[in-house]
Amino acid sequence: MRAGIITVVLALAISSSLRSQSVPAAIYTDPPADAAHPARMEVLHIPSHGVRINGVLYAPSGARPHPTIVICHGLPGNEKNLDLAQAVRRAGWNAVTFNYRGSWGSPGAFRFAQNLEDADSVLAFLRDPANAAKLGIDTKKIVLAGHSMGGWVTVLTAAHDHALSGAILISAADMGGAGEMPHDKLVAEMASDMESLAGVTATSMTDELVRNGKKWEFTNAVDGLKKLPLLVLSANDGLAPQTDALVAAIRAAGGHNVEAVHQATDHSWSDHRIYLEAAVIDWLGKLK
Repeated sequence: MRAGIITVVLALAISSSLRSQSVPAAIYTDPPADAAHPARMEVLHIPSHGVRINGVLYAPSGARPHPTIVICHGLPGNEKNLDLAQAVRRAGWNAVTFNYRGSWGSPGAFRFAQNLEDADSVLAFLRDPANAAKLGIDTKKIVLAGHSMGGWVTVLTAAHDHALSGAILISAADMGGAGEMPHDKLVAEMASDMESLAGVTATSMTDELVRNGKKWEFTNAVDGLKKLPLLVLSANDGLAPQTDALVAAIRAAGGHNVEAVHQATDHSWSDHRIYLEAAVIDWLGKLK
């Protein structure tokens, strides 16, 4: 009995402490069970340019449809932010993750250009009336998020997809700007980020970035992003100047719905995962 009381007291103390730090309950509390509309996970096979790429839907409990966040992973995608997907799901959002062609078992050969096409394909799939009805997607409230290279995918996709409700960048990497690096250094960089990628070499990846760098730079997306709500999260990974410049350019162009936050953590937010989840959930809660 005494042990049980101590456990309850500790749990209440921890819960109180978390609340005092403005940590959303969805991060540390499971939602009530809903027998009629239970939470679930669904495997997705999403058509994209002749193949079906792999995806997963984390659906919350409760009557559908739900707002939806799509999370784009980085290069090669070792950090897939599945803890973030689960936390957002507990907050009442669908969370969709997917693997670009040629990555992590999705068919085809990996190409940077195809990542952009695949993001468009995922959004089209979710907006298809039959899929939206089956999966419980509120097509009027879809947010695109991306980590590292996925942030670049998010920037360029959100710049032309004006039906999105918002976009989230997590330690976003300007892959277009990477094409300006010295060739040997960029090859070495690509060689360290190739696991799980099919049909490429470090040199072929480098050459693609060099060929397309100018048109893939963040600066090309400024006009398309200036009316979109944005959450921009940067870290001590050397990429903050890239997103700082993007934020400044958007604001200079008249975009005033940008929230930018910097934290002293690494590229994967390894010791700031709770902070990351809280920042995203709080920001999603403010969307109209």
